[in-house]
Amino acid sequence: MEKIKFIDLFCGIGGFRVAMDEACKENNLTPDCVFSSDIDDYCQDSYEANFGHRPKGDITEVDEKTVPDHDILFVGFPCQPFSIIGQMQGFNDIRGTLFFT
Repeated sequence: MEKIKFIDLFCGIGGFRVAMDEACKENNLTPDCVFSSDIDDYCQDSYEANFGHRPKGDITEVDEKTVPDHDILFVGFPCQPFSIIGQMQGFNDIRGTLFFT
């Protein structure tokens, strides 16, 4: 089977990863998550429990040269700044601007 390498940024508890795993299964492909990142410790705990590896923390502290080669980049939108739990600060919260970088 062909291997597809992917990265999962702002991964939360792994929604994109579950979808990728299912899509690969349906198409005789082998998914290989080569890097993941989420700033939330509880999300990291869940992701690690579900998938067997712990995401890196704050993506702004990751040296881009250490990010492995990949075929697909998944980027979950950091939703906290736009939600009630994040006090709806939007672009005034630095997390709300990360997708611009």
